[in-house]
Amino acid sequence: MALKVIKVAIVGVTGYSGLELLRLLKNHRYVEIVSIHNTANHSQMIAEAYPHLKSMYKITTTPFDPLHIMQEADIVFFATSSGVSKDLVAPFIAAHFPVIDLSGDFRLSAEDYASWYHKTPAPQTLIDQTTYSLADFYSASTTNYIANPGCYATATLLALAPIAQHHLLDKHNIIIDAKGGLSGAGKSLTTASHFINANENVTMYKANQHQHIPEITRQLQKWQPNIEHIQFNTSLIPINRGIFISAYVKLNEDTSLDVLHRLYTSTYYQKPFIRVMPEGTLPNIKQVVGTNFADIGLAYNQDTKYLTIVSVIDNMIKGAAGQAIQNMNHLFGFDETMGLELIAQYA
Repeated sequence: MALKVIKVAIVGVTGYSGLELLRLLKNHRYVEIVSIHNTANHSQMIAEAYPHLKSMYKITTTPFDPLHIMQEADIVFFATSSGVSKDLVAPFIAAHFPVIDLSGDFRLSAEDYASWYHKTPAPQTLIDQTTYSLADFYSASTTNYIANPGCYATATLLALAPIAQHHLLDKHNIIIDAKGGLSGAGKSLTTASHFINANENVTMYKANQHQHIPEITRQLQKWQPNIEHIQFNTSLIPINRGIFISAYVKLNEDTSLDVLHRLYTSTYYQKPFIRVMPEGTLPNIKQVVGTNFADIGLAYNQDTKYLTIVSVIDNMIKGAAGQAIQNMNHLFGFDETMGLELIAQYA
């Protein structure tokens, strides 16, 4: 059966995630980008603002108009900053129109969003009509609104999923040290991302306050209900893109590295974007930059009974635009690898 080409609109196209969507979707054989939108009232040829798109896209940004998008497109991506989509998406939800939201606006309950994002949340009635979808564990949903996971949440949840799903985590000993590149902070200039501060430096930020903490905890609780909290901290490292997760966890039963490795390989056996490293090998960021892969490695200390899990992803692809496309592929019945068969930019 011939697959239908779907028409795509993107809102928030000038941010890092929106530009990455443009780059990746260009090579998706069943996608046509029909409109790109900003939330300001001005229009501009996208290639004029971003010369790297010259000869690739002859399309103009236009002001946001829900009715026009639903008339022209089959799906809309929101690549907006947190706090934007919650005020714009009600018409799409009412019409059951397919949406993939890369922001954090619909990942949490209204109460948790207000507490962790420090913004007014969307009405809970709207949040209840959305689905949080970690793409590698996608399940069919009755909603057409997908909340794409955050980048740190993606890398952490993929690291912990096999043991959480088998209820093996000691709920009192879940420690995650997360390090990420500068693109994860977005395009807005801050003191922390200024070259003179970021270069040749490592800075911990949002200690015990990162907005991905409740997102991670909520999903872990779905897999292992007795989990109450995690210890999670993030650091900024001087690279453009990439996330390096070091998770240190105790397990609630005696085991061995061989048993744990077999558990991970069996969990991810039919998941094309998760690569479990050979036993005794740990991954590095270079091997995933420019791809939709998550690479995972394990080390087990028989003396302390701590399992160390290293998980690496490209935050702009697996942690944002790539996973969003993977979710779109699921939603429209495409092979989940469509448009995402990418080799790492190793050098």
